[in-house]
Amino acid sequence: MSEVESVEIETGSGAVQGSVIWLHGLGADGHDFEPIVPELRLPADLGLRFVFPHAPIQPVTLNGGMAMRAWFDILTLDRGGLEDEAGIRASAEILEQLIAREQERGIAANKIVVAGFSQGGAIALHAGLRSGQTLGGIMALSTYLPIKSTFADEVVLSDVPILMAHGSLDPVLPMALGRESADLLLANDFKVEWHDYQMAHSVCAEEIDDIRAWLLSIYAAK
Repeated sequence: MSEVESVEIETGSGAVQGSVIWLHGLGADGHDFEPIVPELRLPADLGLRFVFPHAPIQPVTLNGGMAMRAWFDILTLDRGGLEDEAGIRASAEILEQLIAREQERGIAANKIVVAGFSQGGAIALHAGLRSGQTLGGIMALSTYLPIKSTFADEVVLSDVPILMAHGSLDPVLPMALGRESADLLLANDFKVEWHDYQMAHSVCAEEIDDIRAWLLSIYAAK
């Protein structure tokens, strides 16, 4: 597999202690969440590498076949409708490649957080839960767990912390989809921290504060 193009930002004044691999949503790119890093106001003594990869450019059925950056094709918005399983699994492999790259750079698996918004969050959940190693955490924003039919057979139970957050006014991915995914994980003994906000398909200041607190709890425990 070829090298994945990414935007990278390092925080802190010392050595990198952990990595956050953050996947953007449909039609965006790796620069989309770049401005959030300074807004997290992370302490100077916490060195983190934020990796924002660019999704492949591919046609998206729901958008009339228009080519754009997408982690997988969207065939329908109907609940329980056909999913692009091949595309989801291909992007999960991209995320695994990025995890491996961080490990090659000296970051242990339990200091790597996989994160994503919308489509990117779906990939973070799918790949993170199927990882053969315990990651530092999974952050899934305004998203859902895809390919639920294989959950019981493929998901590896672990104590990985999971942060899920969603807007109650989301017209793109209704909050009920995210809540159903969180409930499924909770029923299977995963540690899920859930937050919802009065917002649409976006990110708000209160959510950024909650992400900051969650990241600090992850890296303070390592």
